[in-house]
Amino acid sequence: MEVADAISLGEGSTAFTVIIFALVYLAMALGTVPGFKVDRAGAALIGALALLVADVIHENAAWNAIDFPTMALLFGLMVVSAQFTMSGFYTAVTARLATVEASPVVLLAVIVFSVGALSALLTNNVVAVAMAPLLVSACAARKLNPVPFLLALGFAANAGSVATIIGSPQNMIVATRLNLPFVAYTLTAIVPALFALVVIWAVLALLYRGQWVRETVAGAPAAAVPFARWEAIKGLVVAGLVLFAFVFTGANRVHVALGAAGILLLNRRFASRDMLREVDAGLLIMLLGLFIVNAAFAATGLPDQVIGDLAQKGVDLKNPGWVFALTAVLSDIVGNTPAAILLGPYIDGISDGIAVTLASGFSSNLIVFGSLATIIVVEAAKERGVIISFAEFSRAGAPIALATLAFAFAWVMLVVA
Repeated sequence: MEVADAISLGEGSTAFTVIIFALVYLAMALGTVPGFKVDRAGAALIGALALLVADVIHENAAWNAIDFPTMALLFGLMVVSAQFTMSGFYTAVTARLATVEASPVVLLAVIVFSVGALSALLTNNVVAVAMAPLLVSACAARKLNPVPFLLALGFAANAGSVATIIGSPQNMIVATRLNLPFVAYTLTAIVPALFALVVIWAVLALLYRGQWVRETVAGAPAAAVPFARWEAIKGLVVAGLVLFAFVFTGANRVHVALGAAGILLLNRRFASRDMLREVDAGLLIMLLGLFIVNAAFAATGLPDQVIGDLAQKGVDLKNPGWVFALTAVLSDIVGNTPAAILLGPYIDGISDGIAVTLASGFSSNLIVFGSLATIIVVEAAKERGVIISFAEFSRAGAPIALATLAFAFAWVMLVVA
């Protein structure tokens, strides 16, 4: 039985649900609840709690609405990434990138492609969290303008993430719902991902030519985690085994990720509570809340009615082109992960989901709040005295997003559809 079928809504409950849904997604778009210190995660959780307390959705239906495979896969991979953070792997990588003896343009390319690769394998949000503050400090030490390099981090984290089904939360949502094969997906997505990384480098190199040097007061230096070689090696081995299982075996991906998390949490050097602090609990709470809110909204019947009305007007959500366009627009209104959750029940069988993952990944670079990764980068920079305005972000993000979306749309329609 579908979750929506298990939720019974009266007329008053329907109105209440629509109001809660609208307010939650308004908070997703704004990034906060106006007048309150409530972020996206808090808004999603408050919305879910309101529906539960009002008895619009019962506990069992709420529990069934949560996509456990996506949540578990994301949690397991976050713990794997926590091993890299705790071992000083990200600190070492960022320090090495910052000391590369090369011109700023070459350094920019190294950062773009390194971040893209890491985001594809270790999830874009955690890479952004780990590297953004370190990159600010590294640029200050070298007297480099940090803005183009921070933009490169945010843009490349989004672009690189589309290459694999574990690159971003929205990829995991689509992949678990449609049971996408790891290798087949990557072979299809790798070309637009690489194209996007080249575009990011070219646009930033062009826009910031002659503006590479700048004295920066970066506030307190980012905490440099001491490099623990054997712990980093252990993390690489476990991550390698996870990828091997994803690529070469038919093992349950959720079980693989959770097994890896369990192995790494059983640690003689790092306390499990310290590793769990590196897990993005806010993202997990946001997903949990959105799953519940969306299930209640689906039970109103309004989404099906809208889908039916769109179909009568020629907007067929079985057509990958329309799905691509709708995903791109929604991702820049409410954010890419909420957009994937919202579209989740209606994308079964759509071009193996790649229309959704490419559109959400590339459109996220248009505006700051298109993705959590870019929000993380901009906020981390702000905390250290580096201001990246909405206008400056989109001055680079707009041509990058439009060029990569155009290429990805053509790729979906010519190669995938």
